Amino acid sequence: MEDNRRNRTNKVGRKPKKDPAIHRYSISLNDMENAQFLTLFEQSGMKVMAHFITACIFQKPVKTVKIDMDAVDFHTRLTNFYSQFRTVGVNYNQIVKILYRNFSEKKASAYLFKLEKQTAEMAELCRKVIELTQEFEKEHLQKHR
Repeated sequence: MEDNRRNRTNKVGRKPKKDPAIHRYSISLNDMENAQFLTLFEQSGMKVMAHFITACIFQKPVKTVKIDMDAVDFHTRLTNFYSQFRTVGVNYNQIVKILYRNFSEKKASAYLFKLEKQTAEMAELCRKVIELTQEFEKEHLQKHR
């Protein structure tokens, strides 16, 4: 009975690695070098410092990601504005259908004339938004690429 227990393999714990990293090295840095090293590590966006060090030693490409929060905020607000603009377009179509269904031809035309003036103002506002967007992209977004 004891032989049966000894022959069974225990499937508890972590599976052993095929090529474990068992060789360790130690380096010493002064304060200035350490600050520079930590800056490079943070810019790389890597989560594990050991992976960053091995990438530097073996000259593997280290990716540096820089996020411009102003551009992200601008993009978010522009997306929200675009969704509101689409909502206005849907409401515009619904208003035109309701006008022709519920009012006489003459009254509906009068209301549509007022609506047309507001639409022209909104189109001008849209042109200004497009101009400002293009200006922002030229001045701020193209520099980082």
